[in-house]
Amino acid sequence: MRFAGLLVACWLGIFEASANAEKVCLINVDGAIGPATANYISRSVDEAASQGAQCLIVQLNTPGGLLDSTRAIVQKLLSSPVPVVVYVAPTGATAASAGCFITLSANVAAMAPATTIGAAHPVALGGAPGGAESNPDPTMTKKLENFAVSYMEAIASQRNRNVAWAKSAVLESASITAEKAQELKVIEIIAKDLNDLLAQLNGRTVIGKTLRTAGAQVVEIKMSAAENIFQVLWRPEVMFVLMLIAIYGLIGEMTTPGAILPGVVGAIALVLALYMAAILPVNVAGLLLIGLAVGLFVIDVFAPTHGILTGGGIVAFLIGSLMLFNRRDPLFRLSLAYIIPSVIITAAFFIFVVGKGIRAQRLPIKVGKETMLGKIVSAMTPIDSSDGKVFIEGEYWTATSDTPIDRGNAVQIVAVEGLTLKVIPKI
Repeated sequence: MRFAGLLVACWLGIFEASANAEKVCLINVDGAIGPATANYISRSVDEAASQGAQCLIVQLNTPGGLLDSTRAIVQKLLSSPVPVVVYVAPTGATAASAGCFITLSANVAAMAPATTIGAAHPVALGGAPGGAESNPDPTMTKKLENFAVSYMEAIASQRNRNVAWAKSAVLESASITAEKAQELKVIEIIAKDLNDLLAQLNGRTVIGKTLRTAGAQVVEIKMSAAENIFQVLWRPEVMFVLMLIAIYGLIGEMTTPGAILPGVVGAIALVLALYMAAILPVNVAGLLLIGLAVGLFVIDVFAPTHGILTGGGIVAFLIGSLMLFNRRDPLFRLSLAYIIPSVIITAAFFIFVVGKGIRAQRLPIKVGKETMLGKIVSAMTPIDSSDGKVFIEGEYWTATSDTPIDRGNAVQIVAVEGLTLKVIPKI
């Protein structure tokens, strides 16, 4: 009994120690910075605070992202009630463009060996929709650059980091390694892995709190299902494909009324594409050219232009696709691997599917009762308003006429009413 009591006490002690162990929250941000990332980081800060975590570690590897999302993340980190550590990792990772702003806004900035930070010129930040980045006005570019410099300077000053280098990251797209960043006091820690980072954080005082991270329990906060889905969907390639589905679906519904499914799919794709156009840096001129191309394709189906408008539509669609996103920024550049096949498929869709379908609807009816309309036959019996007979297509038909017609006279069929033909005298 005494042994059993000791065993229970031992287990209770282990459980209590585990329950009282210090906690560190961890999130992993890998990829472009967008609305889903901003929501993920904001939610994680709140969750880390509610769990009483020692700190929130943001493991970061990003080529950049959207300006609005970056600003939302920076504001959240600067006002965070829980210490935030941005850790650029793993080895080979980068905190470029938006990632540089996010790293400098953390309470503690850390990097793994052989990682880089910098290149924060505003041309690499996806800005407001409307094409300002695709066709930059010199005045607007200068304003955006001045804003980015002052914003970066304010962040570096608040976090007591190297302001001069922070400004050069914006103005000159300066980029440095982890070792150089620590030397220039851009970051505080170089850690080879997460355990090394926790060991170096231990005992450091951040926003009036002494961190106890050595041996702390690491709790990972994962992206929600909705955040994961949207993180995948907000890419330029996805918006482009959605736009094509919307075009095919809506045009397919208009040319085949009653099909329903193409119209429903096209409408959903259109709504999603418009929503993403409000987020991504889309060039309005590119959208207008694509719309013009679709209009030319449709008009050429109805107008006898011998393909001239279709040719113009193909050119307009190609140029519009090339202009749709900012091609100077690899993050938002639409690859030719998407554009060329899309141009070919769209042209083929309108020429062979829509065009053939509409022309088929215009062909004269070749089967059914309607084929008898307009034909000339002989009256087999006298025909009046109530009775008469004609012989057509191997059958006797009842025929009526408002004008009496003698047997043997030629008549013309003008209507089919059930099993009765309406005829008139053929003069």
